[in-house]
Amino acid sequence: MDHDSSIAQIAAMLRDEISRLRPGDRLPSSREIMRRHGVSPVTVSRALGQLAAEGRVITRPGSGAFVAQRREPARDSADLSWQTVALGDRVVDDEAIAALLSPAPEGVVPLTSGYLPLGLRPDRQLAAAAVRAMRRPGVWATPPLSGVDELRRWFALQAGGDVTAGDALIVSGGQAALSHAFRALAAPGTPVLVETPTYPGALATAKAAGLRATAVPMDQEGVRPDLLAEAFAVTGARVFLCQPTLHNPTGVTLTLERRRQVLDVARAAGAFVIEDDYARWLTPQAPPSLVSMDGHGTVVHIHSLTKILSPSMRLAAVVARGPAAHRLRAAQLVESFFVARPLQEAAVEFVGSPAWRRHLATVHAEIATRRDALAAALAARVPRAEPYVLPIGGMHLWLRLPAETDERALVEAAKRNGVLVSAGRMYYPAEPPGPHLRVTHIAAAGVAELAEGVRRLAESLP
Repeated sequence: MDHDSSIAQIAAMLRDEISRLRPGDRLPSSREIMRRHGVSPVTVSRALGQLAAEGRVITRPGSGAFVAQRREPARDSADLSWQTVALGDRVVDDEAIAALLSPAPEGVVPLTSGYLPLGLRPDRQLAAAAVRAMRRPGVWATPPLSGVDELRRWFALQAGGDVTAGDALIVSGGQAALSHAFRALAAPGTPVLVETPTYPGALATAKAAGLRATAVPMDQEGVRPDLLAEAFAVTGARVFLCQPTLHNPTGVTLTLERRRQVLDVARAAGAFVIEDDYARWLTPQAPPSLVSMDGHGTVVHIHSLTKILSPSMRLAAVVARGPAAHRLRAAQLVESFFVARPLQEAAVEFVGSPAWRRHLATVHAEIATRRDALAAALAARVPRAEPYVLPIGGMHLWLRLPAETDERALVEAAKRNGVLVSAGRMYYPAEPPGPHLRVTHIAAAGVAELAEGVRRLAESLP
């Protein structure tokens, strides 16, 4: 028998035998194969080697050969290029949001995340609230379509002024609230005014809704009312999005006088103001909300529990009046029916318990400590990175860099050096006026890790 053909024949017979066995089954020993087929040890060894190369067997010295786990045959890649034409040229850009939500790799200091870290989250108290909520009658039944009454009343009370529970709609978090508001208040293809810089998630949401984000400059007292009036006149926009308390990313809180001026400008333009009040509970010094100062239905107010409690507490209220409120409720019903009742009931249990106030006090004290520690570390190690303001609370500082700084290169160098920071470019709807960074203090394990993160950032500078 020809040697090569003998190997091929033994391999073929073993393939047939393997087809009748299960993964993990042991093949006959080399000696048994030699006896059955009258071949040499070399022939058997090479036949088994060929089957191992094909992925059919696994050989274990001293134990024998075993049937390998069967692999699915590779399929030819489908040609999906037709989808490019079918989908058209509208793009949903998730790059900035994904970057902000991605967890930091092991050993990397996160100066990016905007959520409470494990040690500050009230996980145990939230779990206890959820257990109590599960005992509530009808917890798994369909909730009121606008939200559980107790939760709507609570959000109305936090908004202030003459806001009532009937004005509040419960939605699945602040990001969903922004999406609902943009789609309800502005037609695709129309402009929407935003502060510049502003939250990247708002820019992405506006773009996904087919809106054109137009920048309105701000200073250290907040958005400039004179330029807001000019932007309304020039663009014809009927919606202005703002974060009047602890603006993201600058940390600015709009003064009381500016709040009145913004409302006057919007009313004169016949426009809505979307008030994203995401940070109300991140400071003990929050001024009155815009909606509490509004008697004309100008303000659509968004207030979320996510930042102060947990990333998975995807609950927010949208407060609106008049036809706008009806459209928002209709949009929520058509798009997603309602928010899961167990989550709403758990939130009611938590904010109605003593744990809520204790948690606020703990977070406020920790925010002040971390903010001051971050500012001090930056002043000592990165004096050229100047904070725009020292905010009254919140989770971040907005840093102005020297004009010659290559922002993108700095962010990448910092990442290689083991610290994550957010590039300023993503916060602008148009060309930025210069290089910036946003650095957050809340996600680090503590003050010591904050100091280490700043040290690594300093070493990343050219």
